[in-house]
Amino acid sequence: MTGSFVALLVVLAAVSLLAIVGTVVLVIRDGRGHLPVEKSERPWTAGNLPSIPYSLVRF
Repeated sequence: MTGSFVALLVVLAAVSLLAIVGTVVLVIRDGRGHLPVEKSERPWTAGNLPSIPYSLVRF
C-alpha cells in the first residue's frame, strides 16, 4: 500500500513539474504577455440600428 502511494506522489509531482515548465515556456515564447498591435480598421457598426437598446430609449 505504501509503495503505490509513493508512486502516485511521484507521478503527481512529475505532472505538476511538467505543467509549471510548460507554462513558463509558453509565457516566454509569447513575449512575456506582450499584447499584439491594435489594428487600424474602422470600428464595427450596425447600420441604422440605435447605439442603445430600445428598452432604454425614453419617448
